[in-house]
Amino acid sequence: MALAVDVDGDVWDLSRPLTSDASVSILTWRDDAGKNVFWHSTAHVMAEALQSLYPDVKFGIGPPIETGFYYDVDLGDEKIGTEQLEAIEARMKELIKANSTFERKEVSKADATDYFNEKGDEYKLELIDELEDGTITFYTQGDFTDLCRGPHVPSTGVLKYPKLLTVAGAYWRGDEKRPQLTRIYGVSFPKKAELEEYLERVRLAKERDHRKLGKELELFTFSQKVGPGLPLWLPKGTVVRDTLESFLKQEQLKRGYQPVITPHIGRLELYKISGHYPYYSDSQFPPMMEDDDEDQGYLLKPMNCPHHIQIYDDKPRSYRELPVRLAEFGNVYRYEQSGELGGLTRVRGFTVDDAHIFCRPDQVKAEFKDAIELTLKVLKALDFEDYRLQVSVRDRNDPDKYVGDPATWDEAEQSIRDSVLEMGLEYTEVEGEAAFYGPKLDFMVRDALGREWQLGTVQQDYNLPERFDLWYTGEDNQKHRPVMIHRAPFGSLERFMGVLIEHCGGHFKTWLAPVQVAIIPVSDLFLDYAKEVATELRASGYRVEVDDRREKVGYKIRGAETQKIPYMLVVGQQEVETSTVAVREHRKGAQETSSLDDFKKRIATEIEAAIG
Repeated sequence: MALAVDVDGDVWDLSRPLTSDASVSILTWRDDAGKNVFWHSTAHVMAEALQSLYPDVKFGIGPPIETGFYYDVDLGDEKIGTEQLEAIEARMKELIKANSTFERKEVSKADATDYFNEKGDEYKLELIDELEDGTITFYTQGDFTDLCRGPHVPSTGVLKYPKLLTVAGAYWRGDEKRPQLTRIYGVSFPKKAELEEYLERVRLAKERDHRKLGKELELFTFSQKVGPGLPLWLPKGTVVRDTLESFLKQEQLKRGYQPVITPHIGRLELYKISGHYPYYSDSQFPPMMEDDDEDQGYLLKPMNCPHHIQIYDDKPRSYRELPVRLAEFGNVYRYEQSGELGGLTRVRGFTVDDAHIFCRPDQVKAEFKDAIELTLKVLKALDFEDYRLQVSVRDRNDPDKYVGDPATWDEAEQSIRDSVLEMGLEYTEVEGEAAFYGPKLDFMVRDALGREWQLGTVQQDYNLPERFDLWYTGEDNQKHRPVMIHRAPFGSLERFMGVLIEHCGGHFKTWLAPVQVAIIPVSDLFLDYAKEVATELRASGYRVEVDDRREKVGYKIRGAETQKIPYMLVVGQQEVETSTVAVREHRKGAQETSSLDDFKKRIATEIEAAIG
């Protein structure tokens, strides 16, 4: 079914008149833009339902989002719970059956102001005040009129199957000093089966929520005394992190990277030269001033790259030394708004598996390709098999967002395209997603629940070497400017961990599991043998726990299953007499008898196959 129309790159209502020379394509549910129109229209129906049930309601904004929509509303002293959501949803279904037409109307700024003055809606009045006369439109369906640019579906009957999901608080316009509104989230689909499939994914997502699993598996925690958005890694979570770091560090050593360590803060001057301070000032912690002199202030580092640049610049470099590859798991800090924090996926302090490669122009492609290969190896080792490559370039219509010469940008963007194509990989291209200093290749990974995340990234940068006046002595004995490549296969390690936990549901592969083997003695009589087995496994480098509780075997096995430990070794009289172990693999149930040497070979082979 046609939902809207793309006219020369803009999305219009189907009913708007077209010019004869316009380039036109029909948008349906299969198109992302079509889904946005569908969900935006459903948000208006929800607003109409709220207006009929709560006549004094005032409306903020109600946009479509990645999956569904929300509307921020001021309900005064009214509280919304499950019962109220069900009533609102029931009213929405009635309004959808009424099949009211969405009508667009251009209005003057004065008329728009008068309309919402009469309704006493200060939120809409604030939005209108920021608009230019001649650009304002209203949309009406049934008894509801809203300030809106549109577009919308032809009528409410198209929307079919709505579902209201959750309620949250949200400050007006994201400002914690402004009123807190009620944000109602919802979704809708043209077919019932699609809604049911979506709700099943939501159910699975709740089961796999990394905040829930992080608590159950004792991986990480948060403390208000430490501060929101600052995760504390518990012993088991630290093991997982350390294992991920060790895996990448070993791969980096094989590829000629040199490890470095840099401090958590730096002089403000450093970030002014790099451009990070003006470009990221809204999301940085305030500078720490020294003697009230701004030039002498310090900043919690938002990025590692300026520090690595100083290491490169510590001594003169020759063309024979390049490429110089500097790698660090560096902690960085961003002042995210409290309402935007979410478990590990949005934090204020995080670790980036940062590396910066300083190379000659003739080395750029080879280094870029190697960084791609490394990122693909990381994704494979962690079972992220569904991904796409996105070349993120600058928005040519907004040059103020970027630094550097346009010709240099053209060269860098084309170099990325060529590198990807020469590796036989496909990519999509997105304008406006480049970093302020250069274009990048982003790895857009789809998890087990079908959600897409931006994880690894490789970026080209001709600008920071220019800003910091970096150079090397060429074969001609003249100074030359190096090219800089930024590279992070994990991206933020915290965010990566959050996505990974949900992707695997907490069932870490054996090489990564915080406890790889649980040894379960049938009774205290066999505890000494269990400890002997544990000692031998630990000597071989495996992470082992002995369950010495005075509980029944079945209870201990259920505990190990709940903790998602890959292997359980049950030991009793028979195992002691034959110097064997009864091997039970997680989620498989059946036990098999094995010598300890054979079990060690089995687990070693499994790990080798996973990470090489």
